[in-house]
Amino acid sequence: MTRRTKTPRKPIVKKGSQTSLKDPVGVYCRVRPLSFPDQECCIEVINNTTVQLHTPEGYRFNRNGDYKETQYSFKQVFGTHTTQKELFDVVANPLVDDLIRGKNGLLFTYGVTGSGKTHTMTGSPGEGGLLPRCLDMIFNSIGSFQAKRYVFKSNDRNSMDIQCEVDALLERQKREAIPNPKTPSSKRQIDPEFADMINVQEFCKAEEVDEDSVYGVFVSYIEIYNNYIYDLLEEVPFDPIKPKPPQSKLLREDKNHNMYVAGCTEVEVKSTEEAFEIFWRGQKKRRIANTHLNRESSRSHSVFNIKLVQAPLDADGDNVLQEKEQITVSQLSLVDLAGSERTNRTKAEGNRLREAGNINQSLMTLRTCMEVLRENQMYGTNKMVPYRDSKLTHLFKNYFDGEGKVRMIVCVNPKAEDYEESLQVMRFAEVTQEVEVARPIDKAICGLTPGRRYRNHTRAGPVGDELLVTEVVLQSFPPLPSCEILDINDEQTLPRLIEALEKRHQLRQMMIDEFNKQSLTFKAMLQEFDRSVLNKENSIQGKLNEKEKVISGQKLEIERLEKKTKTLEYKIEILEKTTTIYEEDKRNLQQELESQNQKLQQQFSDKRRLEARLQGMVTETTMKWEKECERRVAAKQLEMQNKLWVKDEKLKQLKAIVTEPKAEKPERPSRERDREKATQRSVSPSPVPLSDNYIAQISNGQQLMSQPQLHRRSNSCSSISVASCISEWEQKIPPYNTPLNVTSIARRRQQEPGQSKTCIVSDRRRGMYWTEGRELVPTFRNEIEVEEDQCSRMFFLFYPSLPF
Repeated sequence: MTRRTKTPRKPIVKKGSQTSLKDPVGVYCRVRPLSFPDQECCIEVINNTTVQLHTPEGYRFNRNGDYKETQYSFKQVFGTHTTQKELFDVVANPLVDDLIRGKNGLLFTYGVTGSGKTHTMTGSPGEGGLLPRCLDMIFNSIGSFQAKRYVFKSNDRNSMDIQCEVDALLERQKREAIPNPKTPSSKRQIDPEFADMINVQEFCKAEEVDEDSVYGVFVSYIEIYNNYIYDLLEEVPFDPIKPKPPQSKLLREDKNHNMYVAGCTEVEVKSTEEAFEIFWRGQKKRRIANTHLNRESSRSHSVFNIKLVQAPLDADGDNVLQEKEQITVSQLSLVDLAGSERTNRTKAEGNRLREAGNINQSLMTLRTCMEVLRENQMYGTNKMVPYRDSKLTHLFKNYFDGEGKVRMIVCVNPKAEDYEESLQVMRFAEVTQEVEVARPIDKAICGLTPGRRYRNHTRAGPVGDELLVTEVVLQSFPPLPSCEILDINDEQTLPRLIEALEKRHQLRQMMIDEFNKQSLTFKAMLQEFDRSVLNKENSIQGKLNEKEKVISGQKLEIERLEKKTKTLEYKIEILEKTTTIYEEDKRNLQQELESQNQKLQQQFSDKRRLEARLQGMVTETTMKWEKECERRVAAKQLEMQNKLWVKDEKLKQLKAIVTEPKAEKPERPSRERDREKATQRSVSPSPVPLSDNYIAQISNGQQLMSQPQLHRRSNSCSSISVASCISEWEQKIPPYNTPLNVTSIARRRQQEPGQSKTCIVSDRRRGMYWTEGRELVPTFRNEIEVEEDQCSRMFFLFYPSLPF
């Protein structure tokens, strides 16, 4: 590049122009060792990326009664034997490398009280933490390229001003004239209290450092206590009578929409010792307290900011370029978060309880912000992230919006008492890993020629070579003759010398002309080369502009496709959820259908069993009633047979009475004689007991009834009155319907149990029968009377001439 008349301006890059390139938040896990070897452990390191949580003894079981085991994955897991150097090389080294290249970074430790967050960040004697190692790497990388003190000067607008060497020298002299014992100096002796922490044995340095720039390092230290910001480096005059409390600071937004703490003290440092001394001075002001869980528990969130300022050298490589637009400011924030805790374990009261509430509230806001960011990125929504709900999240909102890399170290204590808190920490880490942060923008390349710093040294180097060239040129001239004059009248020596000098002069003039001619030719060649280079630059610039347009169009297309992809993913997720709901409903309906089918089958089987049971009952009842009907029919037929037999007996007796001679006046015989006579006169069919062939016998009886019986009529029947005969017959045969007769029959049956069958037969002859110990009285008295009346009428029809 030959055009150096004007320094090219730093191109203005819009915020979020590279949002299509995103990286997830790097989450690492560090497991601290147990305080005592016999303590119960609930966290196990499976491999270098996975840890597993075991439910300790005494805690509730899951549903199936087994211990609940949960695994969580991280970018990398550091076990109990991990050194600070190994942790620094993996986590913090890339952030320091990006800081020197002009990119921002955020590193914070998160965990419960007593999990080793402060030890990880600050370290211990003999084993420095991440903070002193970051400082050591920065000064090892830029040590020889640092600008003189006060060349860079911070202002109240979160930016840097640049001063010339003279103004910087005057300000140094002015500051040195004012004695201030608290002002750190690299010549002072290191405080032995933290000397072992910054004594890092391993040398670490960034690989690529811009040698054509000068650097300045500024540090600041703040804490967020009860959601208020305090400057730990602010010098407050001590008043023993009325101490003045520290004043809280406000958050403001600069012209680039970055958040910063207004009025915060920024100190320029030139070495690791000086920077760490300032940090240690602020660390003593930090609020810590003794709680039930930790003897020195941090009661606030601390933020140590390392601001690296770099500016390019001018075209000559001697002085700093006095253009503010060329200044690049990058920042690395190291955050030590206060531990989340439960008040029922810390036994906090009063101020400690209030501090714990504010700590948990700020951490809950941080978690809410992470969840909203994840939801917006996964589902394409545009929900507002509640950064302003807490000073902690409001201060670092720019990092999550794409202003730098974000790294988080999750510190956990494997003891069983911290199981529930560790479980919450793991869940927060799981959410944070899914948040993506826009990749930071690369620093703009300065238009000046690289290698300017060592250009003067390069020019001073070839001076000896130029002398050697002069000697060679002088040796090409003709030698001078001897200049010694021995005689005053010597006239040959001087003319020879003059002639030699004239020849040398002519040769020198010829060489000068040749050199001028060659210089003009070379100058023309250089001009031609400059023109060709300029043309090539213009063509290349045009091609670059075209390529940039194509790239911007492709980026827009990629952004559109990514948005479309996110929208489709969101729709797919909604459809998957809907499908899941429908499948669940389908399973529920199928289960309900199966249960209904089972119920129907059960009812059907019950119905069949009931039908079979009812069929059996109906069959049994039908058989029972058929038998009962047969028994009743048989009884009825037997009763009718008995009635017919009685009627037949009456008719026979009437016939006998009618046929007796009138002249003879019969004496009143006894019943036994009458019965014998009646038996001798006519043998009537006796009642047949109930048997299987009773129907045939009944039919035979009916045939006998249907056939008219002819009795012999006596000649003396006309002289006997019918009324006297009937009264005599009634006296001979006792009435069957009287209760006395029934009871006498029952008594006679009880007295003669062995003659039950005979009794039943004789009772049937009289119109009644016994069944299972119960006596039945004939209920057909009216029918018998009607039949008797009909028989009498028939008698009168046959014998109309008989007097009554």
